[in-house]
Amino acid sequence: MLRTRVITAVVLLALLLPALFAASPWPFAGLTVLMIGAAGWEWARLNGLPGIGALAAGTSLALACVWTLLIGCLNAPPAWAWWLATGVWVLGGAFALRVGPAGWPQITPALRLALGALLLWGAWLAIVQARVHGINFILSVFCLVWMADIAAYFCGRAFGRRKLAPAISPGKSWEGVWGGQVGVVLLGLLWVHVIDVKLAVDSASVFTLLVQRHGLVSLLAVVFLAAMSVVGDLFESLVKRAVGAKDSSGLLPGHGGVLDRIDALLPTFPLALALISL
Repeated sequence: MLRTRVITAVVLLALLLPALFAASPWPFAGLTVLMIGAAGWEWARLNGLPGIGALAAGTSLALACVWTLLIGCLNAPPAWAWWLATGVWVLGGAFALRVGPAGWPQITPALRLALGALLLWGAWLAIVQARVHGINFILSVFCLVWMADIAAYFCGRAFGRRKLAPAISPGKSWEGVWGGQVGVVLLGLLWVHVIDVKLAVDSASVFTLLVQRHGLVSLLAVVFLAAMSVVGDLFESLVKRAVGAKDSSGLLPGHGGVLDRIDALLPTFPLALALISL
C-alpha cells in the first residue's frame, strides 16, 4: 500500500511541478482543468448520478473551466466573487455539517449536483488566480492547508480527547484542530520573517500580504483559513459517509480520488483571495 502511494505521489509531482513552475500560468491552468473535471465526475457519482451521467457532469465542468479561460478570466476576477464563494462555504458548510450525513441525501439531487459544480468551479478559478499572483503565493496557500492537516494529525494522535464531529469523521478531535492552527501560525511566522525576506521569491506569500493589509488582525485571518480547510475536509467526508463510500473514487491508487486530495483546498483558496482583496 505504501509503495503504491509513493509511486502515485511521484507521478503526480512529475506532472504538477513542471506546470506550476512554468513561466506562463497556462500549463498549470490546463492541468488543473483535467483535475477539476475528474473531481466533478467523482462528485456526480457520490450524489446519485451514475455511469455516463457522471462522466457528462465531469466533462461539462471541465468545459466550463476551459470556456472561463477563453473569455479571459485569467485576469483578476472582481473581489466580490471571492467573497460570494466564501459566504457559500461558511453558510453552506455550517448547514451541511448541521444536517449531517443523514440529512444530506434529503437535499434535492439537482441542488446537490449544482452546488458541487459551483464550488468546484469557484475553487478552480481561485487556484488558477493564485498562480497568476505568483508561485510563492500559491505555494504558501498550499503549505498552509498541508500544515493544518499534518499538525492536526499528529496533535490529534498525541492529545486528542474530544471528538470534533464523530458522526462525520470519528478520527478528528478539537485538540487536533487547535494543533493545526498553531502549526499554521508558526508556518506564517517562518514565511513572513524568513522565506519572504531572505529568499529570492517571485511574489509575496499569503501570510505577508495579510500582515501588510491587516496587521495583528492577520493572525485571526490565518486561523480562519486553517479552520475553513477543516470545513472542506469535513464536508467531503460528510458526503462520502452519506452514501457509504470510503474514497471519492480510485483514480489515484493508494490515495483514493481527486476530491480526497483537494477537499481542504476548495474553501481555502477563495477565502485567501477574499482576505487579501480588502
